[in-house]
Amino acid sequence: MKENALTDKSISFAARIIKLHRYLMKDKKETVISKQIVRSGTSIGANINEANYGQSKADFISKLHIALKETAETEYWLKLLVMSEYITADMGAALLNDCLEIKRILIASINTAKNN
Repeated sequence: MKENALTDKSISFAARIIKLHRYLMKDKKETVISKQIVRSGTSIGANINEANYGQSKADFISKLHIALKETAETEYWLKLLVMSEYITADMGAALLNDCLEIKRILIASINTAKNN
């Protein structure tokens, strides 16, 4: 059975976000943004997984749109963490690149689903 690349990428990303959350809480004593980013960053994969079990094409697309919104929110928090110097530019860039890759795949998936 072929693995779903988007699901795999999103769960891997969520695990990295959880590690970031742990780092922010423990080492930086930052609680507000870390709670926001762990919520949005893990929600991406949860909604993608839920979309895979959608009741209809419309439900599938709707769940992917929610995942896309969570991706945009996570992107915002990552940029803010870099700008406020809670994480280094390199650390932020690596996470941001993965976030943007997931975003591109989501957009392509939504467009494909709408056109089929």
